[in-house]
Amino acid sequence: MSATIEDFDRVEIRVGTVVEVAPFPEARKSALKLVIDFGESFGRRRSSAQITEHYVPDRLIGRQVCAVVNLPPRRIGPFVSEVLTLGLPDEDGAVVLIRPDFKVPDGGRLF
Repeated sequence: MSATIEDFDRVEIRVGTVVEVAPFPEARKSALKLVIDFGESFGRRRSSAQITEHYVPDRLIGRQVCAVVNLPPRRIGPFVSEVLTLGLPDEDGAVVLIRPDFKVPDGGRLF
């Protein structure tokens, strides 16, 4: 099935800066709870991310990441994830975060 440009336009992928990170021991799979600042337009949003193979909490603070910001919130145990943080699997299936090569304004939309 082919996607159209209109399909792509409906998905809002934006960049934000990780400002808070906490362990998420209640998750079924090893995960972290992130608070990501998407700037004035979108503010701060929460996300659960299964990224513990490659990332430790204190090294994520200040890192820019890409996320889908217009999906409905999703309850993961006691936590509500408001955005879908994007990543790609490495050769073993562990998540590698998607981020810009250079610092860009928070809230910028992928096009």
